[in-house]
Amino acid sequence: MRVCDLIKQKSPFLSLEFFPPKDKDAWPGFFEVVEKLKVLEPLFASVTYGAGGGTQDNTLEIATRMKHDHGIEPVTHLTSVGASADKLDGFLKSLHDADIENVLALRGDPPQGQDDFDFSAQEFQHATDVIKFIGERYPEMCVGGAAYPEAHPESPSIRSDIDMVALKVEKGARFLVTQLFFDNRLYFDCVDRLQALGVDVPVIPGVLPIMSLKSAKFILGLCGAAIPGNYLSSLEKAHTEGGDDAVYELGIAYATKQAQELIDGGAPGVHLYTLNRAEACLEIGTNLNVK
Repeated sequence: MRVCDLIKQKSPFLSLEFFPPKDKDAWPGFFEVVEKLKVLEPLFASVTYGAGGGTQDNTLEIATRMKHDHGIEPVTHLTSVGASADKLDGFLKSLHDADIENVLALRGDPPQGQDDFDFSAQEFQHATDVIKFIGERYPEMCVGGAAYPEAHPESPSIRSDIDMVALKVEKGARFLVTQLFFDNRLYFDCVDRLQALGVDVPVIPGVLPIMSLKSAKFILGLCGAAIPGNYLSSLEKAHTEGGDDAVYELGIAYATKQAQELIDGGAPGVHLYTLNRAEACLEIGTNLNVK
């Protein structure tokens, strides 16, 4: 079923994001995590898609199994990096044939090791190009887009970034999922700015539970999100006094509180970045009031 229709039926809700393992030997363990998280009754689960389509086949197969074997509605990521019209059309046709009705359209990151990658040389330069393409070729699909509460690292200003997100909706995005963030004021400000531009689609906040300092710094280095100073200080103190176990406990508590405040503040739901780990999401999800 289309996510844009599901959201109308249930709010607030939880949704999840998974990262397909490249090695198929890891798939049994991955699907064990998927099965464990069914108890949270996620509205949908997004499945990432490697830069340049590096894990495209994995994304399709995992999304298909998630829907038909595990009963979770999948949203497949689809990036413009390295894409051609034929390649996108082939992937979208495969989704259609597998009865997968939802796509999250993204520009994507440069292929690994290509720091001088030229996006302007791509056939599809922006996520808006992909959104428009899907709407023209497969209008029955529900397409989502990304939003950035702290603005995309490459955006010259917050206003220009908000304008680009609004353009995604103009081109056909039916819902938005945000990049991770740790200060809820950023999310609510982003929603207010979008609404001022006439954007009325659901904006789903993305929440990342921090499980260790090492993983936190790595992930934040990739997406450009900032950890509030007092939270970072608390994490560092916890690590000094109790190691990763203490960081994990603090991270779960913070993510749970953050998610509940988002829901209580009017967010349509919360999108949990699972990092393919069941325990953390179960701890957060079972302690949230989303009924």
